[in-house]
Amino acid sequence: MRIAQLASPFVPVPPKKYGGTERVIAALTEQLVARGHEVTLFASGDSQTSARLVPVVPEALWEQTGWDPKQVVTNVLAFCYAHADEFDIIHNHLDHAAFPFARQACTPTVTTCHGRQDLPELPAIYAEYREMPLVSISNSQRRPVRWANWVATVYNGVVLDELPFSPTGGEYLLFVGRISPEKGVDAAIRIARRAGVRLVIAAREPLPFTADPVVQRDWDYYEGVVKPLLREPGVEFVGEVDAVARAQLMGGAAALLNPIQWEEPFGLVMVEAMACGTPVLATRRGSAPEIIEPGVTGFLGQSEDELVAAIADIPSLSRLTCRLVVEARFSAEAMARNYERVYEDVIERFIVPVSPVAPPLAGAGSGPGSPLR
Repeated sequence: MRIAQLASPFVPVPPKKYGGTERVIAALTEQLVARGHEVTLFASGDSQTSARLVPVVPEALWEQTGWDPKQVVTNVLAFCYAHADEFDIIHNHLDHAAFPFARQACTPTVTTCHGRQDLPELPAIYAEYREMPLVSISNSQRRPVRWANWVATVYNGVVLDELPFSPTGGEYLLFVGRISPEKGVDAAIRIARRAGVRLVIAAREPLPFTADPVVQRDWDYYEGVVKPLLREPGVEFVGEVDAVARAQLMGGAAALLNPIQWEEPFGLVMVEAMACGTPVLATRRGSAPEIIEPGVTGFLGQSEDELVAAIADIPSLSRLTCRLVVEARFSAEAMARNYERVYEDVIERFIVPVSPVAPPLAGAGSGPGSPLR
């Protein structure tokens, strides 16, 4: 198949440090190329891939300011869809921004929804574009909009060679992610402190776009809640790390702490840790129950008290089992096979769009004040 992958212009593929979605896109792209497909990756020019790279911006815009994100994405999509007829299918990772372009294209588009689905604007968008095939990254992700046009759930996959198995692990707990209230780094610190176990935090600080209210919220949380806790004994903050350092930290940990405070669509760090043999202690929210099997690959808790208690049971878990589960369910190979089936199904069902004839506007005519006059 001739497959286009549409990635964000804000983070390179794969990311240099933080960027779970971009790691997934990179893993999928490399697997599809290895399986004999003709793959084109639309991404920033500093991306690295064995596919054909079409740079949509010279360098990733993640840490740059002065850009209008919506305008940038619109320009990228207009450029990508100008080449739509060169492909058998377009795999969109830019959410619903691509829908107006996809509706007009003579090549089918399938969209993987990487983010939360409880945003207030999504029901109206999915109702308007009800023909757009969607892929969820967990079954729990669908809950706010179960009626949308979901065609499959495909779990994110990881490149096993980049995550060496560690049969012994170490004595510290690990938190990996970004600093924001929903990720629960403050809860991780409290849990580790109560258990008397050292905690290593490999986390990305909030972004520089402080005009964004969500980013400003993250900074307020970092400055007011997290920083005071970082001064506690037994807490080591190492900041944002690259893929090699992240794998080393994961392999050396006794367990990954993932006390999420939201309905996380898919926690890639949980799968990465398990691939290294490291079990996961997570809040029972979002996709965590689909990823973690309690008593086998980790433990789930409803409260900090339950996660503190679970730390004592970490030695009962098999690190080899954690690795084998990832090989079977969450490898890049398994993800690519599942997406191949999705592509084939979407192509088979696709109907070439016919340009719609819009009904006349209410009250339109040739009289005074008419917009058509």
